[in-house]
Amino acid sequence: MITCPNCQSKEIGKIGTTQFYCWNCFIELSIDKNIISVHQVEEDGSLSSLNDLFEEEKRRMG
Repeated sequence: MITCPNCQSKEIGKIGTTQFYCWNCFIELSIDKNIISVHQVEEDGSLSSLNDLFEEEKRRMG
């Protein structure tokens, strides 16, 4: 199960094969090689990376 690295919520919805959405803090998550990438959804629908706000260890799954 995925836990949001931002708010620690488990209210995560799946929006693609490796893409998820946190319903608690409204950020998008994607997974590649067991590392979660964190993105903010902008008003125009584009994504801005928030990875620099979290240590890689906190973004690692398992």
